[in-house]
Amino acid sequence: MEQTLVPPMEQKAERSQPSHPQTAPMSAPIHGEPSPLTAANSPETHALRTEIIAVGRKLWERQYVDGNGGNISVRLGERCLLCTPTMMSKRDMEPADICLSDLDGNILAGDRMRTSELLLHLEIYRSNPRARAVVHCHPPHATAFAMTGTVPPIGLISEYETSIGPAAVAPYETPGTQAFAETVRPFVRDHNTILLSNHGIVCWADTVSHAEWFVETFDTYCKTYLIAQQIGKPLAFLPANKIQELLEIKRRLGLPDARMSGDHGMGL
Repeated sequence: MEQTLVPPMEQKAERSQPSHPQTAPMSAPIHGEPSPLTAANSPETHALRTEIIAVGRKLWERQYVDGNGGNISVRLGERCLLCTPTMMSKRDMEPADICLSDLDGNILAGDRMRTSELLLHLEIYRSNPRARAVVHCHPPHATAFAMTGTVPPIGLISEYETSIGPAAVAPYETPGTQAFAETVRPFVRDHNTILLSNHGIVCWADTVSHAEWFVETFDTYCKTYLIAQQIGKPLAFLPANKIQELLEIKRRLGLPDARMSGDHGMGL
């Protein structure tokens, strides 16, 4: 969801009262990293902005967002991230629209105000350091399940098992609030795909493109399951031993799965 502006006074308050103490000026390098202003103009940052814009257009083209809905972010080093702006269609973004923020949500560079749901992204990054990119949107079939507080059953399609597997459902809270952000905390380490009750979906991965892939995979799985239900025949679930073989593939890929106790990998 992306419906509310972050008022200038609110952003000013966030900058003056960060949720975590700052140990050095934001313009000073730490542990060999470039300053945020230098990072904002680096080739890496340019490439990440380009990827965010491309993924935003994919979300719009696939009708996973409407109006100014949805938001995208990606980590930039250990101190900063890039994120989409508030009150802007994901179809219309240009490089100058992408915001540079610190990990407290304070804007460091950019012509627009940041997404009002950045707190959700920050909670994911804090809860799972392996998360390097986050995509939140409202794909119709996934959001339909979110409206019921349920997820489709697992064990039906091998490709889905090796990329996502069990998805989680976070309880409803008002979007844009810290309480809303914290609803995903119990699920982030074992699930790369989380349904937000009565709202939409959020996925994390090692890159923005890969997080968007998980969105596509999940929504397609939801759609395919609903179509299969209409055929009127019993669903053919994969045998347990074949699920274990798929989990071994998933373990090698480094992807999280609640069925792999103690494993919290991520990669693609």
